[in-house]
Amino acid sequence: MTTILHDETDAAWQDDVRQGVRHVRDLERLPLSAAERGAAQQAAANHKVRAPKAYLDLIDWNDPADPIRAQVIPSPEELDEAEGELDDPIGDHAFSPVPRLTHRHADRVLLFPTYQCAVYCRFCFRKESLTSIGRGYTRAALEPALDYIAAHPEIREVILTGGDPLSLPDAALTEIRARIEAIAHVRLLRIHTRVPVALPSRVTPGLVEALQGRLMVTVVTHFNHAREITDATEAACAMLRRAGFVLLNQTVLLKGVNDSVEALEELCRELMYRLGVKPYYLHHGDLARGMAHRRTTIAQGQALVEVLRARLSGICNPVYVIDLPQGGGKVPLGPCHVEAHEGANWRLRGLDGKVREYTEVVGELDEGGSRKSAAGL
Repeated sequence: MTTILHDETDAAWQDDVRQGVRHVRDLERLPLSAAERGAAQQAAANHKVRAPKAYLDLIDWNDPADPIRAQVIPSPEELDEAEGELDDPIGDHAFSPVPRLTHRHADRVLLFPTYQCAVYCRFCFRKESLTSIGRGYTRAALEPALDYIAAHPEIREVILTGGDPLSLPDAALTEIRARIEAIAHVRLLRIHTRVPVALPSRVTPGLVEALQGRLMVTVVTHFNHAREITDATEAACAMLRRAGFVLLNQTVLLKGVNDSVEALEELCRELMYRLGVKPYYLHHGDLARGMAHRRTTIAQGQALVEVLRARLSGICNPVYVIDLPQGGGKVPLGPCHVEAHEGANWRLRGLDGKVREYTEVVGELDEGGSRKSAAGL
């Protein structure tokens, strides 16, 4: 049996990053036309450009509408900002009591150990912050946020986001995990990351070891198209599963990328059946600047998920949500199957489209809400 040393696996993913696109000047190496390159460079000035070699290798450069290309290669359409688009679409800043932390929901917080990513997605709802802040991890930068978490016993869950927390070195991840798990009232560590998708070589034994400790760990991946699922991403997810981590996926509904029943159906099935990753949320496109060309209407999204609900196993179905502006949180947008309701009588539309009568049968409750006995005592 061959033992893989940590420095060998680290070298693999670092090479992947170095050989990819890391700066706007690297666009010169891509097979773009002169007109495309000029437009892409202009758009990249508004939002950072970065993609590891492994992710770029998935692109069919002969297809201008390639779904991988659409996610990471700057487009001139990004320069057309629509009225109503926002710098901070979901209200991160308004709910930030200390630097690098957002506390929008009572029992959980977002913690930003880094504002850097392994891959910069063109549709990112934090694109303004990531481009303007650009800071990585330092121990001192997180101290106010960690002190805040320790002082709020209602916090049960810490969500590492950013930026991409898994783009950090193992030593930094170890330190962050240890600091969080030393706070007794925290129960779960959640990590939101595109690394298993775009840089699967980064998922190494050292990374897994860095995240293992007292806390339950959930890794939320961001696969948006079945083309992103490869042998390498399968191996990365298998390593995370074997470590005992819960794997969930959030997909962004993107016009021209995955806005068809066929694309979403294949993605959701492959996530669950091949990767062992539960499709968790299907996000309606946030109001990030310059992204009107990638947003569907809500009605289009509802129609898609209604068909998916009839085709897919429940465990393969994500919840279609919108993350409301001004910090309103995620609310479901899925179709309602209630046709009518009066008292205990309901008219409900089944997955086959037929409407059926349903009458509630419940025991009689007393004024305090407890069920009465059969004798009414």
